[in-house]
Amino acid sequence: MDIAKALALIDLLCAREFPAAYSRTEHGESGPGYHIAALQTSGEFWEGDGTEREETAAQYEADRDGLGERLTERWGPPQCFSLAGVFDRTTEGEDIDEPWARLSGHVPDLQLWSEPASGRWVALGVSQWDKELPFQFLGVVTEIDPP
Repeated sequence: MDIAKALALIDLLCAREFPAAYSRTEHGESGPGYHIAALQTSGEFWEGDGTEREETAAQYEADRDGLGERLTERWGPPQCFSLAGVFDRTTEGEDIDEPWARLSGHVPDLQLWSEPASGRWVALGVSQWDKELPFQFLGVVTEIDPP
């Protein structure tokens, strides 16, 4: 992963206006109050014993932590934010704001910063939809407070 490019994309998303309605973008997806960008995608479907999948998961988490170190230099230490409780609440029928409801279905936890210049939240997480689907390293920028 190219950290300089990922930082530039995070900066772009922090400055970009939010759309009035959900849409796909050149980097991922956006909606009222949020942007979600795929910073890296494994592009593989998984079969077999899972060893390669575990190694890929470890690499994506290391990439997240590496980019997280750069954001920590800017904004201080992140909050570690589990989405497990958010997922439980959505499955019980509670109406949770996006992007949190969407993310809770496939991202177990996030590193989360408050970006002081814009007042937006910046989050990094690793998407793990299902054992057969590719990994994604996601960058999230939102003005919507975490639930």
